[in-house]
Amino acid sequence: MRQKSAAASTATSSVFMVAAVVVLAANLRAPITTVGPLVPELQRELGLSYAAAGALTTIPLLAFALLAPAAATFARRIGMERTLFCSLVVLLVGELIRPLAGSFWLFAGTALIGAAIAVNNVLMPALVKDAFPMRVGLMMGGYTVTMNVSAAFASGLAVPLADGWGIGWEGAFRFWALLTLVAIVVWLPQIYRWKSASAPSGKRHSSFWRSWLAWQVTLFMGMQSFFFYCVITWLPELGQGKGMAADTAGWLLFFFQFAQLPMMFLSPMLAERMKDQKVLIGSSVLLKVAGIVALLVGQGWWLWTGAFFAGVGAGMSFSLAMMLFTLRTRRPLEAAQLSAMAQFVGYLLAAAGPPLFGALYDKAGHFIPSLVLLLIVCAAMMVFGLGAAKDKYVDDDVV
Repeated sequence: MRQKSAAASTATSSVFMVAAVVVLAANLRAPITTVGPLVPELQRELGLSYAAAGALTTIPLLAFALLAPAAATFARRIGMERTLFCSLVVLLVGELIRPLAGSFWLFAGTALIGAAIAVNNVLMPALVKDAFPMRVGLMMGGYTVTMNVSAAFASGLAVPLADGWGIGWEGAFRFWALLTLVAIVVWLPQIYRWKSASAPSGKRHSSFWRSWLAWQVTLFMGMQSFFFYCVITWLPELGQGKGMAADTAGWLLFFFQFAQLPMMFLSPMLAERMKDQKVLIGSSVLLKVAGIVALLVGQGWWLWTGAFFAGVGAGMSFSLAMMLFTLRTRRPLEAAQLSAMAQFVGYLLAAAGPPLFGALYDKAGHFIPSLVLLLIVCAAMMVFGLGAAKDKYVDDDVV
């Protein structure tokens, strides 16, 4: 009877932890992607310049990079579950103050939101490795898909919430605080139920910066982030430049985002079963190359084909980058350490991508040099990705 009771308790705890991972993932992009469609209204009401409006996206990316190293430090000191819970509280505060009167609160709330999500970005792969050691691929697939589906719905619902429901941009921003409140309620028991992973023994915290394998994982993460943020920023403009109507070009971006989802879910499960991940990583990069070539040479249906291939490749490479944090480390907090390093460098590269892509367009007057830049990025992604896919552990590679 006691064995059955213990088994039932373990099963219940696992179910609650699955729910905790899913609801947290749903909060990691929605507060950011809801901003873009509301920028014109923000500019009208708050008098924001285009540069200031652009900063609403840049600030979270910089926070993702600059605060990534701190996340692993907090996890070592107070535990991953408690750190994640505290980050949700910070996220809720940011979402509540962002719609207050005046642009100061808009940017202050955005900064808090970016800081909170930065912590979650780093620690979630480590938590999955700790809580689901036999189901890492399945949970990482569910985590990445949930995050991106919520992001897509947040961007799609932004204007209907603000205008259709008559709650304005302030209410549309606050709407997502309800989802964060749900996550806080779900996470509250987790900080007592689950024991935090013990700190990894042996290597010092800074040692991964001396590992070539860690740098390969990091640069693969950075290159795929650079590619993704360039595409989501400029794909609608590219479509319009090739004859698409503005609304159709918006659907082109929607198509790119949803093309990511199937392989984003399946790739981590496939990666977990492979000795190395060279085939998956090589395939993801080649799909991106095919997508960029289609965008480069064609119009009409070529653009839809290009968005599809680029989307499938982007979905694969993002989920594989997340999965590499767990596959190239032995212990959960080592995964957090590698995640922190990779996301620090990766999101700095991502923040530089869209401005560089746009600067090349400004100089040439067309997108050919910008798309060639993405092909060069794909070549680098292939080199670093194949190195990162080797069946090795980072702490064995420290020099």
